[in-house]
Amino acid sequence: MIAIIDYGAGNLQSVQNALSFIKCPSIATSDPAEIDSADGIILPGVGAFGSAMTEIKKRGMAETIISAAKSGKPFIGICAGMQLLFEESEESPGVPGLGILRGKVLLFPSDKGLKIPHVGWNSIKTKKESRLLEKLSGLPYMYFVHSYYVSADNKNIVTARTDYGVTFDAAVEQGNLFGCQFHPEKSGAEGISILRRFAELAGGN
Repeated sequence: MIAIIDYGAGNLQSVQNALSFIKCPSIATSDPAEIDSADGIILPGVGAFGSAMTEIKKRGMAETIISAAKSGKPFIGICAGMQLLFEESEESPGVPGLGILRGKVLLFPSDKGLKIPHVGWNSIKTKKESRLLEKLSGLPYMYFVHSYYVSADNKNIVTARTDYGVTFDAAVEQGNLFGCQFHPEKSGAEGISILRRFAELAGGN
């Protein structure tokens, strides 16, 4: 069973639909016991960094999420859910993130002649071997929707990068902790293959 963390802001339904498509059981939940007993955990996210952290803290879920991410079980943050794993964001100055991974979330530069937010399909270039991304081929295209991007302090955890005015960290991996800036659940067959691989790592498919 995969637990999709429900903190009141996130793309829960699209993630759950994608898991249903690959016949992987899942539950959207804010119950610490259900999250703790799950085989794998997904932290989805859309919207602003600050408001997401406010909801997480208001619901008393920060420690539950941190514990799940450090449990050794497969855990993935998607889009804003990946950003929340880091320490801080230019989107919400003074609002600390979960701080599970070291690094900052930065605003795309406005002097590159590109539209912000970065919306649509873009290729990712895998940087090193990754258990989550190992079944992707070539330069797969993934679907992005974001104005801010992760800059991880430890580049050894970065498994994929993407160019959009700047070259940014598009995926990270540290043990069983994963993050994707793109939306695998909206990225066609290649994205579905990532979720299928995550389910395999969790023993759920």
